[in-house]
Amino acid sequence: MAACVACHKHLEVEIEPDEDDDVQMGGSASGKAPAAPPQTVPDDVHLNCGCHFHWDCLLEAYQITECPSCGKSIASTSPGGAQQVLCNLNNEGGLQEDLDILPLLTEESYLRAYPEERKCRAFLEFCREGDVRAIIGMLQDDSDDEDDDEDMAESELPGRKIGADELLRYQDPIGEMQSGLHAAVQAQSREIAWLLLLLASNLPLTEIPAEVFQEAETLGIMRGLTEDKTDIRNMKDANGKTAEDLAKVIGGVWTGWVGNGRLAI
Repeated sequence: MAACVACHKHLEVEIEPDEDDDVQMGGSASGKAPAAPPQTVPDDVHLNCGCHFHWDCLLEAYQITECPSCGKSIASTSPGGAQQVLCNLNNEGGLQEDLDILPLLTEESYLRAYPEERKCRAFLEFCREGDVRAIIGMLQDDSDDEDDDEDMAESELPGRKIGADELLRYQDPIGEMQSGLHAAVQAQSREIAWLLLLLASNLPLTEIPAEVFQEAETLGIMRGLTEDKTDIRNMKDANGKTAEDLAKVIGGVWTGWVGNGRLAI
């Protein structure tokens, strides 16, 4: 079996079982559920140069265009002309062949350099997925550093708290500077768009649908003072386009939203 060229260990990793798995195993005589043993799964990134890495080992030594072990080029050009890094990735999800891992490598390398942005990027990802509950949960969560899991604990620098205003107005530095509103428009999620307009714009509250307003009020999240803050409708991506500019191109669910001040001032 091939080994990781960085650490020389087998291309596998142990993962801890979910709590649900422990519950399914049943209780012991003491009344406590026995801990399920760790599960061994593949962890093999097979680059096109022939070298094998664990995912974390590759991240530690990552270079954009060259294998950090043999020095050969691992970059290629996609049919669309973009740079890509293809590999065969075998992990707990199974084997994926000719997978472009450049976006993942770029994001993980960025977050290792700027761990304080991990929470902001998670928020933006929820906007892209249209996950209203997750977004509301993050906005409600303004004080529980101790209860966060390890990844979330790394999302904030010592002494620095990521507040709701920063989450709402975050722009993706490795994703064409998109805001949450850009992401919602691209995902064609009107529910997310209304929520962001309620919380991070100066759109008159009388123009917010009553059900959106009432649900937010019930959950204890509401617009604060916005006069001295950037209106999310004014945010432009790296191409100089607002969320309304993007809506014009997409059309569809955004018919009736363009030109009336909902997405642009």
